[in-house]
Amino acid sequence: MALDIESVYLYPKENSTIHKTDKYELVHDEENPVAIFRRGLQFTIAVRFANRGFDKNKDLVRLLFDYGPYPNPIKGTRGVVVIDATKKRRIDDEQKLWFANVVNSDSETISLQVFAPPTIPVGLWNLQIETSILNSTEEPKIYNNENSLYFLFNPWNCHDLVYMPDERMLDEYILTDVGKVWVGPYGTTKGREWVFGQFDACVLQATMLMFEKSGLSHASRGDPIKVTRMISKMVNSNDDDGILTGRWDGNYEDGTAPSAWTGSVPILQEYLDTETAVNYGQCWVFSGVVTAICRALGIASRVVSNLVSAHDANATLTVDKYFNENNEELTYDPNNAMGEDSIWNYHVWNDVYMARPDLPPGYGGWQAIDATPQETSEGFYQCGPSSLEAIRKGNVGFNYDIPFMIASVNADLMRWKEDKTCEMGYSKIYCNKYHIGRFILTKAPFMFDPNGDRDRLDITSQYKAKEGTEAERLSLLNAVRGTEAAKRFYALPEPELEDMEFDLQELDKIKIGENFNVIVKIKNKSDKERHIKCALSAASVYYTGVRAQRIIKQEGQFVMKPNSSEELKLNVTADDYLEKLVEYCNMKIYAIATVTETRQTWADEDDFQVLKPHIQIKIPPEIPLKKTTTITLRFVNPLKKVLTNCKFNISGSSLIRNQVVPYPDVKPGAVVKTDVDIVPKLDGEQKLIATFTSKQLLDIVGSAKFEVIDE
Repeated sequence: MALDIESVYLYPKENSTIHKTDKYELVHDEENPVAIFRRGLQFTIAVRFANRGFDKNKDLVRLLFDYGPYPNPIKGTRGVVVIDATKKRRIDDEQKLWFANVVNSDSETISLQVFAPPTIPVGLWNLQIETSILNSTEEPKIYNNENSLYFLFNPWNCHDLVYMPDERMLDEYILTDVGKVWVGPYGTTKGREWVFGQFDACVLQATMLMFEKSGLSHASRGDPIKVTRMISKMVNSNDDDGILTGRWDGNYEDGTAPSAWTGSVPILQEYLDTETAVNYGQCWVFSGVVTAICRALGIASRVVSNLVSAHDANATLTVDKYFNENNEELTYDPNNAMGEDSIWNYHVWNDVYMARPDLPPGYGGWQAIDATPQETSEGFYQCGPSSLEAIRKGNVGFNYDIPFMIASVNADLMRWKEDKTCEMGYSKIYCNKYHIGRFILTKAPFMFDPNGDRDRLDITSQYKAKEGTEAERLSLLNAVRGTEAAKRFYALPEPELEDMEFDLQELDKIKIGENFNVIVKIKNKSDKERHIKCALSAASVYYTGVRAQRIIKQEGQFVMKPNSSEELKLNVTADDYLEKLVEYCNMKIYAIATVTETRQTWADEDDFQVLKPHIQIKIPPEIPLKKTTTITLRFVNPLKKVLTNCKFNISGSSLIRNQVVPYPDVKPGAVVKTDVDIVPKLDGEQKLIATFTSKQLLDIVGSAKFEVIDE
């Protein structure tokens, strides 16, 4: 008579230490702990029999690990393990096969070390056990283990495609659950704290929901190339049943303002609970959610911020701005029916780490993926994985979306003026080769500077050679040669050498409520008098570069003497701009000038952000474990208006889970202050993040770092 199975023990907590999954909340669930394993690594299980002990000479026992609705060993979605107590198996060099070794066997229980290959699909697996008698014609008995188990990618295993050779970095890119996203225009960029929370119980569960909605075949879910491309598609909801709805117009009444989120967990919890897209996200929110999902699955991931980021809408590797004969900028692109090029103050995406067996050697390592819906790729809003090495070298023929990423970090900014004598109707008046991709930033490993910038890392050189060098130009021109539309734009002649020099001065940091000046310095380098027409203006803009409202504009004409210098100045007062600001308080200053005698035309622009106060978090440097500590949040309303619909969002991994604290209306210039109780669950260094939002004022943030002591 075949063996009856009484129970199976997966030892979730015991296995989690060697599998580096001990931080996952699911493992420590008091009622139903979940086993979370990494592929390419052995784990211990035990099988307890009900009717008698295991007899190696007559019993046949098979473990069947099944993935998906139609498990198949050929497709890699079924693992078949035959228990053979007569011999020991070793992990072979190729690590392709499932197997188990008997560690211990007594009258009722058999303990096994099971090995799962480092290529199997990741996600939820089910376990069946078949028992039968050798050479018997009776149907085998089948035991269905009631608890599913997770297999994850294993970046510590050199046979896994996500392997990272410098294992120290996995402490940052896999195991660190609080980080930073650099946001804001070049010159006023700041690190915004973000709780990734990849070990929260809801994250893997929400990821499995995303998997099932994605349409990615079960057999493909072990390939990090396909998985990360799918993640870039599913974190936005533009053309599928994805996680986040993007919105950039400031109207968030039917959801949560992007600036109110403190981390990924509340977003993924809401997605899991409702099974519908969560309102609302923007690029840095998409990136934070991608990081949580990737790190939860075992794919090393970092958040990447590109300061002054191009959106090339017509695959020319340029960002084109057009002016009419009167120096007025056109609100449309006359050479692109598909849309208009734009320049985002900053744009945030992700790098993920993996080998690229689909590309020539040398193109593995960091790969860019972007979940913000900007352009479709193969019919969906998805982007990447794009090899950073391919981006840097301009190899546009490689998968995936290399031309789009090259343009994002290294497009030339070209300005065109209406000219009926030219074939395309416009002549090139200016080309800036240095404006796009001013800095590309991520958080430095093993550092965290609350409300500061000492933990930022410049990775621009990983995306492109230094601006202005021959190597940088050669890589861009290499990309141009492989892009038909770009060839036409780059083939047009540059403007001839001109004898007037214009320089729009970049602004220093401006606090909200302060006045500022727009300044243009002009030099007449010729020995002749020149007549200049000039216009200076300022406007509020969304961080995507879309203009919101004009704040002020001045136009004029003047004469410059030979070999002379002038300084034009436009004064902008707080009363001019305060009522016209949109979220994040970004502004753009514009300048354009034409020389009457030579028809030389120059135009330039600069983005900046008026600075808002930080939330000051008052908390002792050391607080006790599992005891209540009261913290204080405080800042001053910088506006001359009442703040309504106010609330704080507070979160911290293992400290407090996404607490929302409503707050009464705030008078102009008044102190905003509230107390909150926290009870730390884990000792060691911890981080707390807070945001404040209201109808009139968004994007007030603060963070604190402190030590939790087990007294």
